[in-house]
Amino acid sequence: MQAVWAGHGATARLIALPDGAEEVVHGVRWGSPDFPGTPAYWAVRCQWGWDDVPSFACGAGTLAEEIGFCLLGGYSVTFEANMAAFAWLRQNDVFDLEAEIDADEIVKLLSTPLVVDGRPRRYRFPNQRAMRISAMRRRMIEAPPAPTSAQVLRDDLMTFDGIGPKTASWIVRNHLDSDEVAIIDVHVLRACRRMGLFPEDISLPRDYLSLEKAFLNFARAINVRSSLLDAVMWTETRAAPR
Repeated sequence: MQAVWAGHGATARLIALPDGAEEVVHGVRWGSPDFPGTPAYWAVRCQWGWDDVPSFACGAGTLAEEIGFCLLGGYSVTFEANMAAFAWLRQNDVFDLEAEIDADEIVKLLSTPLVVDGRPRRYRFPNQRAMRISAMRRRMIEAPPAPTSAQVLRDDLMTFDGIGPKTASWIVRNHLDSDEVAIIDVHVLRACRRMGLFPEDISLPRDYLSLEKAFLNFARAINVRSSLLDAVMWTETRAAPR
C-alpha cells in the first residue's frame, strides 16, 4: 500500500493507494504518486479539490448555446478564444433561435477582433464556424435532438454539420453533466499514452470509442469521475512542456 497526503493545510487528507507495482487496469501499473503522469499521480491530484479547474461548459441553460460553444472550440482554438467568441456571439443573440440571423452576419461577428486575455485577437476560423453555427440553428429549429440519454444525444449530435465524436461527447458531457462519455482530445491522448493506457498507433475518429471505453474504465478503477479526470488532465497537460 501507498499512503499519500492530498490537499493543502487543514484540508489535506491521507489517501491509501495500492502498491505501485500492482496493475490498476490490465497492463498499466499504479506507479508512484510522486511522479507526474502515473495512475497514482492522477488519483491523488483529483482529490485535491479542483475549484480552479474549468468545467469546459459555457454555463448556459440551452442546448443550442452548448452546441454553439463547442462548435467554436477545438482544432487549435484556445479555450480562452473559445470563451471570448462564444460570449460575443451570445451577446449578439446568435444562439437565440427566434432571432433572424444568417450565416453572413455570423461571419461578420466572428471576423471582429475579440479581446482574449486583455489583448485583441482574431478568431481563426470565422467562415467555417459561422457556416456550422448557421446550420446548427436551422437544425435546432427544424428537428432538435431529444436528450433522452447520453448515448442517444451523442448519436443525434453526430449527424450535425461539423460534429464528430469528440465534439459530440463534449456537448453531452456539458449539457447532461454526464460521466457516460469522455472527451478524448490531444491533451488527454498525451496523458494516457504517457502512462500506457492508450497505444501509440491509433487513428481518430476510427478508434474514438475504444479509447473512450479505456478512459472510462480507468476513471472507475481509480475511483474518480471521468469528467473531473478529463478536466484535471487537460489543465495539467496543457500547462506542462511537451
